[in-house]
Amino acid sequence: MLISFSVENWLSFQSKVTFSMVASREKQHLDRVPHIPKYNMRLLPIAAIYGGNASGKTNFFKALNFARQFVVKGTQPEAIIPIEPFRLNPSCLKLPTFLSFELYINDCCYEFGFRVTRDRVVEEWLTEIQKTSEKELYRRKEGDIKFSTEFKKDQFLNFAFQGTRDNQLFLTNAVNQKVERFKHIYDWFKDSLVMIAPDSRFEPFERFFQEENPLYGHMNLTLSHLDTGISRLGGEKVEFDNLGLPENLKTRLREEIPEGATVRLLVEPTRERITIVRKNGELEARKLVSFHNDSSGNEIRFDMKQESDGTQRVIDLIPAFLELAPSSNEKVFVIDEIDRSLHTLLTRELLNGYLESCAPETRSQLLLTTHDVFLMDQRLFRRDEMWVTERDNEGRSSLLAFSDYKDVRYDKDIRKSYLQGKLGGIPRILISGALRSEDTDMERGNN
Repeated sequence: MLISFSVENWLSFQSKVTFSMVASREKQHLDRVPHIPKYNMRLLPIAAIYGGNASGKTNFFKALNFARQFVVKGTQPEAIIPIEPFRLNPSCLKLPTFLSFELYINDCCYEFGFRVTRDRVVEEWLTEIQKTSEKELYRRKEGDIKFSTEFKKDQFLNFAFQGTRDNQLFLTNAVNQKVERFKHIYDWFKDSLVMIAPDSRFEPFERFFQEENPLYGHMNLTLSHLDTGISRLGGEKVEFDNLGLPENLKTRLREEIPEGATVRLLVEPTRERITIVRKNGELEARKLVSFHNDSSGNEIRFDMKQESDGTQRVIDLIPAFLELAPSSNEKVFVIDEIDRSLHTLLTRELLNGYLESCAPETRSQLLLTTHDVFLMDQRLFRRDEMWVTERDNEGRSSLLAFSDYKDVRYDKDIRKSYLQGKLGGIPRILISGALRSEDTDMERGNN
């Protein structure tokens, strides 16, 4: 689970900001908040980040996505590290970008973080957080690394560090070198942290035409429940040579797909979702199609390009929400612009379905960014589950939880205060040469 995430000198975040999933003391919706007995800590199952255009919401998403890619995929030799420092202050271009995570993994808490420039990792550390103390497992700095006492006799760790490039994380290289001691940290980024951008498609769409999949029935039932007009989804076989793919791509697929492996494709501009699998040496392709019932109850087949953007967005998101629901799931889904192409009631229904599955024993989490102020409702979210990004006149983004505002009571119409500008995070609009915006005058403080 994600405990907290801090970022500094990344895109519009010049100064350090910290996003926390640790629950405050408020009692609202307490029955759904996961409890961590070992640390006597409660971690929130959901967080919604609001804000005006260019306020920093997507930059927050991009920071998480960069960290995941940097840990899991790393960099090529001689390649630059693709950081994006704050550009409106020239001095920041020479300073490292800072990213730090506090994570709850296998009933233990850790802090993992790093400072990087475009050409090197300046500093990297991994700390085990115990109930009353902290134990630094390793710290890399200035071309050297120091391990905790328990690892000092492990010569292979030093060997792995010697093979770590300047533009590469030690964690990444250590796992690539088959070091198992820190693999659970790497695996959290690889397997537990799932990023869904507004223009991306959630990958496991083929579950919709795998009748043997445990989620198959639930997904089609949810589609019907959300008033999409679709009775079910299914798969249709297509000749590989008739997919309309470029010849160079077809050649690569023929040469590179191994026996038994499956490749997913989203074909533009037709929006067709294709899976290709090699069986007995031959490539077999299937595409996702939808079925609607006519007035007589007969099924009518539709291609995906015939479905609305909103319906396609729902199709992409349903597997994610159903995957979050089981109590055994420990994934953290981060969805940027969850409301894109969706009606408010559809978005709310998806969120309600997930929240109804949450309990003190659950370990999944959902982070989302949104412009939809109709989701800004304390009947849906706790105050500490709602955050706002705001950009100041110098282009710097800040990030605050609504629970940081002293006057936001549990019975307050929080949406009205937000739209009046009292909580920040709304656009400042120039009209006839005058800047129109309400002052963020509500007192901020601790509950």
